[in-house]
Amino acid sequence: MKAATASNAMIPSSNVMALGFSGALGNIDAYISAVNRLPMLTQEEEVSLARRLRDQNDLGAAQQLIMSHLRLVVSIARGYLGYGLPHADLIQEGNIGLMKAVKRFDPDQGVRLVSYAMHWIKAEMHEYILKNWRLVKVATTKAQRKLFFNLRSHKSGLDSMTPDQVNELAKTLNVKREEVIEMETRLSGRDIALEAPSDDEDDKFAPIAYLSSEAQEPTRVLESQDYDRMQTEGLSTALEKLDPRSRRIVEARWLANDDGSGATLHELADEFGVSAERIRQIEAVALKKMKGSLAAYA
Repeated sequence: MKAATASNAMIPSSNVMALGFSGALGNIDAYISAVNRLPMLTQEEEVSLARRLRDQNDLGAAQQLIMSHLRLVVSIARGYLGYGLPHADLIQEGNIGLMKAVKRFDPDQGVRLVSYAMHWIKAEMHEYILKNWRLVKVATTKAQRKLFFNLRSHKSGLDSMTPDQVNELAKTLNVKREEVIEMETRLSGRDIALEAPSDDEDDKFAPIAYLSSEAQEPTRVLESQDYDRMQTEGLSTALEKLDPRSRRIVEARWLANDDGSGATLHELADEFGVSAERIRQIEAVALKKMKGSLAAYA
């Protein structure tokens, strides 16, 4: 979540005194008091400044347009305090929307800047709220965003919505009733820490204790599948490339028992009528050849 002070992030310090601010703006209350004292523009002044910005790229005109509407941002931000986010951050995001509105405002459309800017200010605040209200996003689609900002006003207290209320809201917002139910469920939940705050017995009840094991992690699953394929198909292919004697030695030494207790070199030496050293050499060559075959499955 952004940590910004209202005084420094919202107003360039070099312009504070020139536009009517007095004293230090060290907190949100001082900032709000200051912007409410700024003079408002008449329609003629607004149109003149907007044309100067559009035709001459006059940044001074843009600055006056922005400053005269800062109180609008403060007013809109006050309506979103119920989401538990810092008032100063909401105002800062709204000011960004105001700047975008001023940049795109067309004075010849016959619309006051205050009406045009409200959309941009709310859009920036909505985006900020959706990104910071929860660690996990609760609204991503257009329908979900609409529900997020309308559901609270249609609910009576903390109780769940009745079927009739769900149907009415779905009809009003032109969304499916299932989407209304899903969003109500999301909003009624809360963020939960993965780990318990202490090292006592509560640890076993924290979500981290019963989440999926690492064995279910996608890369681990793929590794396990590759290993199983190498153990079956790969091993069979590698053994088929050996001559009968080499295959018999490898199988007797390494594949006869699951516990790895295979035949000894001397036992196989007696079976083939050669020395134990010769069996060891044959085994080494066979294992090297198998390693090359299994490389394709690694």
